[in-house]
Amino acid sequence: MEITRIGSQPSGKGPEDWFTGSVRIDPLFGANDARRAAAASVTFEPGARTAWHTHPLGQTLIITAGIGLVQRESGPVEEVHPGDVIWFEPDEKHWHGATATIGMTHLAIQENLNGKVVDWMEKVSDEQYRQ
Repeated sequence: MEITRIGSQPSGKGPEDWFTGSVRIDPLFGANDARRAAAASVTFEPGARTAWHTHPLGQTLIITAGIGLVQRESGPVEEVHPGDVIWFEPDEKHWHGATATIGMTHLAIQENLNGKVVDWMEKVSDEQYRQ
């Protein structure tokens, strides 16, 4: 058994290359020899969002607070609320973030494939975000 105590892992700022706006990442657990999954609690201030990205083994989001937006490539922008669970298929290009006026927090869970959990791409334009 392993217990990771709250506060034992520092919060981090979402890197500007991967996010637009103010984003805080709180790591929960990482992959190890016995576990492929890694997870973090991610908080987006109003208007903040990820860049387009994919995950080699997919990604699960669990919305825990606020109101968020999610979109897969060529799909509509969808509004999501606390308790909603979103699954992105492996290598499905997508983005997620807060609405323009309300922040959002989600748990992000993804699995490690050969040392990789994500492939970052171009930023979501303001026009794409406002759809």
